[in-house]
Amino acid sequence: MKTVTISDVATHAKVSKSTVSHYLNRRYDSMRENTKQRIEEAIETLGYQPNIVARSLKLKSTRSIGVIVANILHNFTTEVVRAIEDACISSDYHTIICNADDDPLKEKHYIEMLRAKQVDGLIIFPTGNNRDLYQQMLNARYPVVFLDRTVEDISIPSILLDNLQASKLAVEHFVEQGYRRIGIITTSIINHITPRIERIKGYEKAMSEQGLPIIDNYVRTSKSTDIQQAMADLLKLDEPPQAILAGNDLVLIEILKYVKQHGLRIPEDLAVIGIDDVSFASFYTPAITTIAQPTFEIGKRGAEALLKKINQKDVEDYGNFRFEPELKIRDSV
Repeated sequence: MKTVTISDVATHAKVSKSTVSHYLNRRYDSMRENTKQRIEEAIETLGYQPNIVARSLKLKSTRSIGVIVANILHNFTTEVVRAIEDACISSDYHTIICNADDDPLKEKHYIEMLRAKQVDGLIIFPTGNNRDLYQQMLNARYPVVFLDRTVEDISIPSILLDNLQASKLAVEHFVEQGYRRIGIITTSIINHITPRIERIKGYEKAMSEQGLPIIDNYVRTSKSTDIQQAMADLLKLDEPPQAILAGNDLVLIEILKYVKQHGLRIPEDLAVIGIDDVSFASFYTPAITTIAQPTFEIGKRGAEALLKKINQKDVEDYGNFRFEPELKIRDSV
């Protein structure tokens, strides 16, 4: 089949090629309504598809951004990505989503692949182990924003939760309800992942502020596949914790599986608070008390910050921003 060109559209609509070009690039504020209608009908009748590559070369922009997430399985991640996509679509950008699985090699591959595809900028949930690559992008003034995590000494704008405050809210609520032996479980901190490290620090700080001892055996980090074993180890202690803070949604799921499999009662046998307000928390029996993150606001702000950088606007007020967590009290404590 013959490829339909912009000239064919112009001839069919009885307008100039430049008028069609203005229409395709949405520069039609002063264009008559019947002209727009004729061009739209010509495009539909002829089945015209714009040449995206040619358009990108001309405009020096692909109108696309890459989003490299650490782990797509997190409820937090899917909600943030949805907000990013919504914000980008409203600005006529499309998104390419890549899942790094917390693997620095996969992250490096995706950064290089997306840049080769000439995306206009990147939003990264960084593994933290590609410092040279991050610095190269900074030196090249390439638009990039970090979400959910920071990387020490890399001055890329980062947007995330106040993780210290998140743990503090949880510990304070446990104490208000009369609990003293409080533990925390989170996923592995081997790669120094910001929220995991900060939530443990926040827990320890809050315990000290409440005059409670920090017991090393009450602080557990492990791969998500080993969370249930961590639970078993905790509950076998001579004085096991009365309450557990789940460091993220994947940890909470594993804790609830363990509780069900071993016939434990919440909160009678074990009080639980989860960081991340997962969708099932409100209708699980008993309903789970959580520390909620404003996921959609985080994603929206991240997208806005990147688009400002792409358009070479000041992003000072968007750099290193932390959102406040919210305690949602339910029945698990």
